[in-house]
This record gives sequence, structure tokens and C-alpha cells, in this order.
Amino acid sequence: MAQLTGSQIIINLLRQNGINVAFGLPGGMILPLYNELFVSNFKHVLVRQEQAAGFMAQGVARVTGKAAVCMATSGPGAMNLLTAVADARSDSIPLVAFTGQVNTNLIGTDAFQEADTFGLSFPITKHSVMVKSAKELLTAVPLAFAIAESGRPGPVLIDVPRNVQTELCEVPEDFDTSFKRIYDEYLSHSVRNKTKAEDLPAVIDNIVSLLSKAKKPVLYIGGGCNSPKASERIREFLKVYDIPVISSLMGLGVVRRDSPSFLGMVGMHGTFVSGKAAYESDLVIAAGSRFDDRAAGVPNGFCPNAKIIHIDIDAAEINKILSSSISFVSDTAEAFEKINSALKNADLSENKNERAQWLKACVELKKQEKIELEMSCNAADCCGAKTCGKKDGANFRNPREFIQNLPSGDDIIVTTDVGQHQMWAAQYFDVQRPRQFLTSGSLGTMGFGLPTALGAAFAEPEKRIICISGDGSILMNIQELATMAENKLNVTVIVLENGALGMVRQQQEYLFNKHYSASTFASNPDLLKIAEGFGIKAIDADADPDWEKKAFSVKGPVFVRTRIARCENVLPFVKGGSLNIESLR
Repeated sequence: MAQLTGSQIIINLLRQNGINVAFGLPGGMILPLYNELFVSNFKHVLVRQEQAAGFMAQGVARVTGKAAVCMATSGPGAMNLLTAVADARSDSIPLVAFTGQVNTNLIGTDAFQEADTFGLSFPITKHSVMVKSAKELLTAVPLAFAIAESGRPGPVLIDVPRNVQTELCEVPEDFDTSFKRIYDEYLSHSVRNKTKAEDLPAVIDNIVSLLSKAKKPVLYIGGGCNSPKASERIREFLKVYDIPVISSLMGLGVVRRDSPSFLGMVGMHGTFVSGKAAYESDLVIAAGSRFDDRAAGVPNGFCPNAKIIHIDIDAAEINKILSSSISFVSDTAEAFEKINSALKNADLSENKNERAQWLKACVELKKQEKIELEMSCNAADCCGAKTCGKKDGANFRNPREFIQNLPSGDDIIVTTDVGQHQMWAAQYFDVQRPRQFLTSGSLGTMGFGLPTALGAAFAEPEKRIICISGDGSILMNIQELATMAENKLNVTVIVLENGALGMVRQQQEYLFNKHYSASTFASNPDLLKIAEGFGIKAIDADADPDWEKKAFSVKGPVFVRTRIARCENVLPFVKGGSLNIESLR
């Protein structure tokens, strides 16, 4: 029987799974694995900080729907990586992270760069394991991918002591094909808490009955629908049962923004019409969404008079925040496939006219709200306050119009950081398809946008990736401009500069009597010069009338800056403790 080291086992199994790139940064306790990367000519992307490795892997995973790989050494390296791992857990993104660890005989001795990575990662991963022998890797690696990608996706971390990476192990005769065998065995034998087959006919019948009786139904879509297959099934559903559609932040792209029945994002910075539709509805079909606080606001006031059909792959989310009348524990694509099949022969004539009038009223309110927002937002004007951040008499850009006019075709993918620019992008970027809009939802991690854009560029090298950021967020991982330049990636970074932590400043304005504590910058670096220092084409959009052509019509990395007024606010805005229908507009 052949013998391989632990590092060789890892690389071989990754290749069996079709993984051809890993993101990371080396250090002492993971050097044996890095040596094998070199010897085996396995593609590795060197990041400048480990957090970025996790976000780049997220960029690949969010675009492809498949688990991607990131690596870090022990101690501080692993701890830097964990922010991105936690973010992946919060947004249900499949990752497999490999971390180096001190030799097994040194564990627990406070050795150099020792930290309890397993213990630290346990509550923020879907699964976490420390392997104590090379033999364990034979099953641990395939199982990591199976766990990460099955059911509700999430990150898996494998902590590998340095001596395990160099340890020799006899591998089975079928080793060259063992990954698929172990992966498939897990899927076939794993206990998945889905709606039982024998219960399905009754569940489907009850769903059809509620759909037929409803007068004011609403479809509420979340991240669990954000795949091409689920999106297609939902479009088929809406052809038969055309009703208003509202979305969580993570559900953007499932239904095209220009679809007549799409009312927009719901929640703290969602449209007023989406909140009103949910509030007045008599039936909410919640698909792949979990009624989180940013979307639902005050749970009991989200849809107080509605029955709820809750469809989710994770049984733990059912009845966790709001009680459902009918629950369907399933992948959303599979669920709508079954519902659509039943609707083909269903009599939906009852209350059909009422549903049509309901949809018409919601669409009219959507048009009215759009006009009101356009009239109230004149971002080129400055409030005149001394703290506004206006420089040299330059006119400020309207961030809404700016984002609305960005290219948005099939060859475009957008990532965002976290803050005001993120919400403007969610409100105004023309999202046309699933997995086109990549953002940090539940954890809300500043620094997400740039490295995630780079990961997306590795996954889709022929597409143009646009990273929308702010002058607060971009500094969180600005060192990855080096990675962007080094790999000549087709990424356009756009920074909306306002000299502040905009979302923090906005909440201080509305909630803390304009006490702008630590939210405005006394000085700002010249971001264009910084980008140029990394060897990247830098464009001042406020001074260059041809900036769009230069930013999107050429191959390779581009950095764009535009200035917006510091006094700009994201509206609508729902204060904490208020109902969505009580939003400030």
C-alpha cells in the first residue's frame, strides 16, 4: 500500500474534489502543507492578512454555491481567519478552512503561537475538528466538504497539528477515488430533518388551500432562495400565482428588481411598500428567510394578521421567531417544484379578483414611493454644516443615482462592504439574477467587500467585479489591493468618500441627539495615491468625465473615488423598536 504524508493526503483529496485554488498566508505551523502546495504545483493565492483569505474563499463560494478553501497558520493567523469564518456561518456560506496547529505533544503547554483554534471556532462553524493523526484526514477532509455543502450550508474548520502534516500514513487502494465515496456515503446516511415523505401530500394540500383562500398574500424571499434553481422555480410559481414579492438583503437577485410584482427589500432600510404589504397581508409565504431583526423589525408587528407558510432547509428556523401555520422543511427549489406541480391542477379561482386588486394596489404604492424618494433626495446639495466634509467647493455626488447608473448586465458581479453604501447598493443597484449581489448580511462585517470581490474574480475571471465601499470600510482590508494588483484581477473598486463612518454617524443623528462620537474622521488619506502606490489605475470620478469608460471597459484592476456629502442619510430608516410601517422617509 502507498504511503503519503498528511499534507499530501490533503492536497490529493482537494484535487479529487475539483478544488484548484486555495487562499491563505503561511506561517510556521502550516509550513509542511505549504511545502506540499509548492511541490505539487497547487495554485495558492497569497493574501496580506488571513481575514482576507476567508473572504476570498467566500467570494468563490457565493458565486459558485460550492465550498472553497482557505488556510492559515496557528495562533494569530487562525484567529484573524475566524472573523471571515463567523461571517460565513451567519450567512450560510460553505467554506473549508485548514489551520495549522502546534505539534500534538505541545498542545496545552502555551507553546509559541498556540491557541485553542478548535475551541474558538466551535461556536462559529457548522462543524469543527482537530485531527490527531494523518489517518483521520482520509475521512475528515471529504466529510468537511459534505457537511459544508449539505443541508443549510456553512463553514467547516480542520485544525491540523504540524507533526500530523508530516506524518506518513498508508492510504487505501481506492484512495484516488475515495473522496466521492466518502462524500456520497455521508449524504446518503446523514440524518436530515426534512418534512417526511409520508407527510408531504397533506402539507402540499394545506399550502394550496391557504393559497386559494388568501386575499392579500405576500411572498417573502431570503438567502435560502438565492440560487439559479430556486430562482427559476419561484419565477414559475409567480407565473401561476402572481402576488407581491418582498426580499431580505440576502434574497436580492432571486426575483429581478424590474419585475412588476417585486416591491423591494424589507426591513430597517427597506422600502415602505414592502413593509406595508407584509403588515397588511393575510398570508406570508416565507421562503429561505428567517424573520431576522433587520428584516422583520418588531416580530409581532411584521405581519400581525397573516398566516405563515414557512419553507426552510433548517428545521431550527421554523417557529423560532414567528409561529407558522404550515411548515415545509426542505430546500426551497425542491419545495417550489412540488408546490408548482400541485398548482397546475389546483382551482385558484376563489378570491382571484381580490388578489389581483391587492397586487395592483401594492404596485401603485411602489410607484408613488419611488417618486416621493426621488423628490426628497438631492444629494448634490450640501447641508452647509461645518462637519459636512465638503472640500474645495466641489459638488457632491448623489450616491443613489451614482449606484443606479452602474453597469448591471450578466457580465457584472457586485460586492459591497458594510454601511450606508451597502444599503444604497441594496436599494438602487439593478440586481438581475441570483448570486450577482454579494454582501455581508447577518454579521455585517466591514472589510468584506474588497477580498470577496477578489475571490469572485478568481471564480469568474471573465466577468467584471465591482466592489462598492466607503472610506471607512475600505481601510479595513485595503492591504488586499496588493493581491488585486499582483493577480491583475478584473475588479473595479468604487469608494464613496464622506469622511465618516456614515451609518454610525446617521444613527447618532437620529438616535443620540447628534452626538457624533468617534464617527467622523479628523483627516483622510488620499485613497487615489494609495491605490497608485499599489500599482493600480486610480480615477477621480468627480474630475474625470470619462471615468466610466476607463473603469469598466478595460481589463485588470481599477480604483475609483467619488465624494458624497457627510450629511447624506439612508432612507427609509426604521428606528429600533418601531414597526416597518413607521419608517422615516
